[in-house]
Amino acid sequence: MPPTIVLVHGAFAESASWDRVVDPLLSAGHHVIAAANPLRSVASDAAAVGDLVRTVDGPVVLVGHSYGGAVISNVAADAGEIVGLVYVAGFAPLPGETCVGLAAEFPGSTLGAALEPVMRSDGSTDLSIAQDRFHAQFAADVPAPQAARMAATQRPVTQGALEEPAGEHPLWKQVPSWFLFGEEDRNIPKEAQHYMAERAGARRTIEIPGASHAVSVAHPKATAHLIREASAPRVAA
Repeated sequence: MPPTIVLVHGAFAESASWDRVVDPLLSAGHHVIAAANPLRSVASDAAAVGDLVRTVDGPVVLVGHSYGGAVISNVAADAGEIVGLVYVAGFAPLPGETCVGLAAEFPGSTLGAALEPVMRSDGSTDLSIAQDRFHAQFAADVPAPQAARMAATQRPVTQGALEEPAGEHPLWKQVPSWFLFGEEDRNIPKEAQHYMAERAGARRTIEIPGASHAVSVAHPKATAHLIREASAPRVAA
């Protein structure tokens, strides 16, 4: 039986952002779960994904977009039979690193100026991308009507989650990884993503010319193809 694919969306998105990736994976015979990422904290979100993985029989490939990459990196290794990690414009932090810090380590991110904060009654701050800036910031290569829908349905992330240090045991140190991202990513500079892929020892790294941060929306076939590659049977070294 092919591995189950667990898709973990990131900040400023929701599960339906994977819709065009799900179809080819289902056609290939995979069981697919587009998880609802709470977007509250790296540790608690990773625990939620780990709880989901524990319900799955057989091998699992975790796929994380954007902040979802930090989440899958922090899933406990004993949560299940996790055989591959796919980072789709996703963060792959070392212990102590933050999403904000990694994005700022290389020039090019314009995300900060596009964010709108909402103060919550518990004292925390939620962040969303301003709808009038969403298309250019997040999904410049997606048709404008589709980007407008994405902007309207985006889910906020806590500021604390983006500033939270990663845990001590990154899963990519134990599980093979694959990376895919866009040349024109304005959230996470491509140089940062090459850096993370190289230090993770990625099995394959794909940079799609002209693609935005919403690379899985604009390029679902390439995304699904890499996920299927990560799901293929491998002979242990």
